[in-house]
Amino acid sequence: MSKIGLKLWNINTDFYLEEAKKLYHEGIFSYIELYIVPDYMDKLESWAKLNIPFDIHAPHYAHKMNLSKKSSKEHNYKLYEQVKKYADRLNADRIIFHGGSGGDYKETANQLKEINDSRILIENKPYETLKFVNEDYYVGAKYEELDYIIKNAGCGFCLDIGHAICAANSFKYDVYGYIEKLMNLRPQRIHLSDLIVTSTIDQHLNFKEGNLDFERIFKIIGNNIPITIETNKSSKENLNDYKKDAQFLAQMIKGEF
Repeated sequence: MSKIGLKLWNINTDFYLEEAKKLYHEGIFSYIELYIVPDYMDKLESWAKLNIPFDIHAPHYAHKMNLSKKSSKEHNYKLYEQVKKYADRLNADRIIFHGGSGGDYKETANQLKEINDSRILIENKPYETLKFVNEDYYVGAKYEELDYIIKNAGCGFCLDIGHAICAANSFKYDVYGYIEKLMNLRPQRIHLSDLIVTSTIDQHLNFKEGNLDFERIFKIIGNNIPITIETNKSSKENLNDYKKDAQFLAQMIKGEF
């Protein structure tokens, strides 16, 4: 049966730390996927004290990591050194990277190959960028790019369902058919949230706030791959909306559609 993950940021120690500990011991989730905001190494020991299994998510464009551009290579590697310290200290199973934006997917593959960390997963992206991203497109929206990166960097794959749907809409593909195609890349992790399935921009809606066909999704992905919930959190005082989403997801995993 699929394990369920909680997505948090390393800077969330002031409000989600104790709540996460409580929900973990209640059996609501099985691991934390921790996004690393750079230059907060002082937060590391607070997470280590939880004694919870972790995945790590490397910084992305919002925090100046862009693997698709050679000009960013030196800075990317400096950020990776911080990521590695988190991953090593927390005994992380996987480190998830975005492919970058506005650059060359072959450069992404080269940089990940040079990093040479057996825990690396490349995550698929939408094609159209968010407003704050000063680039025209994301790398890793296309199947062929992902296939190349996985083969040439020797890494694994994280399938983001919402990103796949957004990319499919940009390319005028059938959205569920594109997810089926991406499953050929043998994902080791799934990212899941709800959205309006005609959108080209990821929305991270809480489950049942969009119109994603969850029954169809689970017929495609099965129930054996760990799934990280990436839905919105409305409160900085509790994780009640996450708990509701996790309970819904647990029913989906059991086939209780």
